[in-house]
Amino acid sequence: MKHGKIKERMFLVAAVLVATAIGLIATMFLNREQPARIDTSKKETIRLWYTDDAITDYLSSKTLDFYNQTDIRVDIRLVSGLEYLEEINKASLSDDEETPDVYIITNDSLEKAYLSGLAVELDESVPIYKPAEYSQAAKNAVTYDNQYVGCPFYFETSALLYNKTYLEQIASEANNSSSEADAENGEAAAEPVKAEDLIPTSIADILNFADLYSAPENVEYFFRWDVSDIFYNYFFIGNYITVGGDAGDDKNDIDIYNTESIATLKVYQELNQFFSIDTKETNYDTILQEFLEGKTIYTIATSDCIKKLDDAAKNGEFAFEYGIAQLPDINIELSTRGMSVTNALVLNGYSAHKPSAASLIQFLANESQHDLYEKTGKIAAMTKQEYDNPQVEGFVQNYADSIPIPKMLETSNFWVELEICFAKVWSGEDANTQIRQLSEQIKTQLNGVSVTEEVLEDPEVELLPAVEYEDVPVEEETDTPQTIQQE
Repeated sequence: MKHGKIKERMFLVAAVLVATAIGLIATMFLNREQPARIDTSKKETIRLWYTDDAITDYLSSKTLDFYNQTDIRVDIRLVSGLEYLEEINKASLSDDEETPDVYIITNDSLEKAYLSGLAVELDESVPIYKPAEYSQAAKNAVTYDNQYVGCPFYFETSALLYNKTYLEQIASEANNSSSEADAENGEAAAEPVKAEDLIPTSIADILNFADLYSAPENVEYFFRWDVSDIFYNYFFIGNYITVGGDAGDDKNDIDIYNTESIATLKVYQELNQFFSIDTKETNYDTILQEFLEGKTIYTIATSDCIKKLDDAAKNGEFAFEYGIAQLPDINIELSTRGMSVTNALVLNGYSAHKPSAASLIQFLANESQHDLYEKTGKIAAMTKQEYDNPQVEGFVQNYADSIPIPKMLETSNFWVELEICFAKVWSGEDANTQIRQLSEQIKTQLNGVSVTEEVLEDPEVELLPAVEYEDVPVEEETDTPQTIQQE
């Protein structure tokens, strides 16, 4: 919606309010001997819309607490995520009694919301302005045109999930073998291998570990992840491309096709020979189920894995300890960076209750750091010092290092196209060509005229730069060091 339309509606509302006020004053003057009765049963009511039923009970409880503190009622409404903004816009234009004053939306829709008048800059009463309360990633997620047009509520991102029980078992067996070998040779005992040493900082580490150590019984794969979903693939290329700058809203800051992005895709393609993952037969759910069954040591997961694994452990269906770590780099030369999606609390520009709505945003944001995760499984975007479950902190750290999904309308198809690009590269098509064509497509969309990139030379990439390991017993080489059982 254009700003002129917004002003026109604001002037209309103001005129109606003035006329109403004049009428009320006249009535009070004419009836001054009989003071007008005030209906104290009518309290201010504001409306909160959202799309995820998983937070319904939480919002019901918190809005009741808000009412008890402020005497402001909150009507919460679960709305379909399909054409969500369109429904908000329709309700906002049709009837003030239906207008959602606050709503929860993912950060990639904030530009559309702002340009439609459905989001406004938040005032400084909202905690997003407190520097210590949010990571820079959270702040970037809700920034548009150098303004905070939303307050981060909760987030989703990816991290490395590993089987801690297996790592302890591998370390123990390696130390026993080393001790026996040293005793036979009359040598001093070597420095023991610790399970923590086997938490990889790169995919190259994973390949080397697979080459050095025997896998525990029942393990079929050292490393598996959903190669068909860009959310779990993005970290490969995330450190070397930008679509809209830090806040994802700058149309002049587009860098997709460069030497490093080509290099990461070339390595990604080479990994297919190590991790023979069939994109048609696997997805995130099957990958996580394999991990739950103890078939996999390392995988890439989103924060939902914590509750699923913990529930399975309580039910006796998961007999292992696990851990969450930073997303691994590719190797010592190529680093990685994951993607995140932030669900934000937004103040509707059409709200007739902006001060109260801002108070609700402040209240929910502050409350989220105390019990949002415990009650919903959603991790609060606001900084929290510690969680009852220490694994949550792993996702908090990955979120802080992540890149928020961009907001620009012109690049709304970027993620679908990038996913297609990854799929083609995984299946063997030329990495340089695919990333160049994607860059040309996105820049053409933004500029409105055809853009042709200057072709770059393929960089020379070494998948596994030499890594030296001292005093570690090396297992005999296998044809497929990363996959214990061929698919």
